[in-house]
Amino acid sequence: MKKFNKGSIVAVLAVSLVLGLTGSISALAAGPATVNLGTAGNFIILSKAGISTTGVTKITGNIGVSPIAGTAITGFGLVLDRSGTFSRSALVVGKVYAANYGVPTPANLTTAISDMKTAYTNAAGRAPTSAATINVGAGSIGGLTLKPGVYKWSSAVTIPTNVTLSGDQNGVWIFQIAGTLSESSGKSVILKGGAEAKNIFWQVAGATTLGTNSTFNGNILDKTNIALQTGVKLNGRALAQTAVTLDAVTVTNK
Repeated sequence: MKKFNKGSIVAVLAVSLVLGLTGSISALAAGPATVNLGTAGNFIILSKAGISTTGVTKITGNIGVSPIAGTAITGFGLVLDRSGTFSRSALVVGKVYAANYGVPTPANLTTAISDMKTAYTNAAGRAPTSAATINVGAGSIGGLTLKPGVYKWSSAVTIPTNVTLSGDQNGVWIFQIAGTLSESSGKSVILKGGAEAKNIFWQVAGATTLGTNSTFNGNILDKTNIALQTGVKLNGRALAQTAVTLDAVTVTNK
């Protein structure tokens, strides 16, 4: 049997420890596991109570409502496809779905709404990364730079000045907000270091309001309504358990 001297054993243990610490640091840097949106991820805007728009809105992606009918989608000038399963709109680069459209749309929407609610519950149930990620800034996060992690607030959250989310392309952010979420006019959620909007989840129990000409990144999972005011640029998704209102906005999902 081959013998190892004391020095060799110490060296092996040291290397193992370094590798172990490196793995832990990498995992911490990436933050929590992502939130699975299921089939709700097939929609850029999804609502249980309606989607309305005024002004010249541009949406890139599918939108849908359920369990309500297509009449709850207003301002889009919908044209029903000959298949009867979806509509088109000059404001939407994608398809528009409603619960009263032809098979298989109703069943697909029922599943998507269920997946949206499951994703909301999943995001809300994650444990905060640490005590330092609870009630950060007393709910006012403007001017802060936030690393990947699970952040929890027992209050409303406001973004009165720009906030930066800094991490690599694998970083995941989950923001748990017990109150409302509001971003001031002209302000931005800035991504840095390779951070991607698809990995950011805003779980909001109250209403979400994005002020005029603001820029926002991430998937909004809202238990109530989402309002995007004039000139908003949303890179992500608006998934609401009530209504979504838009006013000459741009919504994309890269």
